[in-house]
Amino acid sequence: MSKELDQFIISGEAIEDSSPGKMFGHPVYKIKGKAFICYFHKDIVFKLDPDNLEKALSLKGSKLFDPSGKKRPMKEWVQVQYKHQEKWLHFSKAAAEYVLSLIK
Repeated sequence: MSKELDQFIISGEAIEDSSPGKMFGHPVYKIKGKAFICYFHKDIVFKLDPDNLEKALSLKGSKLFDPSGKKRPMKEWVQVQYKHQEKWLHFSKAAAEYVLSLIK
């Protein structure tokens, strides 16, 4: 396993009641059946509320997640590079909280 994938797993397993799964053929962690983080090209992609999304996008190299590569990014999902892995756990927690807040 790569150091990036190892850190992704650590970030996902740290969230209580999370479970591994797949999205777009890539590893994800879900909470209550909804994905909150995804491993994509050695980065983690997080589903975030507007404030945390802005913070994540301010990190150099971060961008809105565009899994198709066709300039159709997903508005709540941000791709954060491994060089910012010290922030991955924080954003994983924020993503899980946000996704839980969306579940009725």
